[in-house]
Amino acid sequence: MNLFGIMDVSGSALQAERLRAEVVASNMANAETTRTPQGGPYRRQEVVFDSVASDQGVFANHLLSESNGDIGGVKIAAVVSDNSPGMRRYDPQHPDADKDGYVTYPDINPLTEMVDMMGATRAYDLNSSAVQAEKGMISSSLDILK
Repeated sequence: MNLFGIMDVSGSALQAERLRAEVVASNMANAETTRTPQGGPYRRQEVVFDSVASDQGVFANHLLSESNGDIGGVKIAAVVSDNSPGMRRYDPQHPDADKDGYVTYPDINPLTEMVDMMGATRAYDLNSSAVQAEKGMISSSLDILK
């Protein structure tokens, strides 16, 4: 197995989790945004991950492809918008209130966003630990070769 390939996998996961954390932060920052350039309230964003797998489908072929350095990783398939209608609150003094005095706010639950942020942070930390462990293995390998 390619020792540096593990770093590629963890590196792609680090990039994906960083983007996920940025999207969650954007959702939290726009939780009260009632007007966007596109019109209407801000729409909650969500990151969709996909795997970057080798072309081989059978487990044995997959092992062979990894031994040649062809390994997978994580990629961002898309950043999608939530199409929920939003929450309506009665606030007739608000500049974006409709004729009945209701304002449509984004359907963003801070608790859900914080759990998502904790998951992204934890996954980032675990991949960072994997990179550190690999660096230790490479150092040990170089020490053995001395």
